[in-house]
Amino acid sequence: MSRKENLSRSEIRDSAFKLIFEQLLRDDDIAELYEIAEEVDEIHVDNEVKKMVGGTIEHCEELDDIISNYSKTRKISRISKLNHAILRLALYECIYDENVPDNAAISEAVKLASIYSYKEDASFVNGVLGAFSRDRNNGEAKDA
Repeated sequence: MSRKENLSRSEIRDSAFKLIFEQLLRDDDIAELYEIAEEVDEIHVDNEVKKMVGGTIEHCEELDDIISNYSKTRKISRISKLNHAILRLALYECIYDENVPDNAAISEAVKLASIYSYKEDASFVNGVLGAFSRDRNNGEAKDA
């Protein structure tokens, strides 16, 4: 992606998702993945992307616990890496980014799942995040 001007929030999220997904697949150091992304020029990496990726990775255990609590049909080990990355990123935004309302994070997560995954996966992502958001709005969110 040679275009280096300001990206939309959706484009930043898309780049962050790709890096989080790659990190889940390869378990490489994130700094190495940033370097590779910049070398191949296919994933935009800037401070906003790094903040989103870094925060998601920093809180991955907590986010995975939440995913486990709200995934009624699949154990976390049975969730595809792609959907796992989408869920982690969306939950990170819901919990730690006060500028992103839950419904926006959920909508964007479902959009990512619709683009990169199967139709059923978009419904699964929506179900997990919707249940979390409902409980959170009722003051009942099941953290770890």
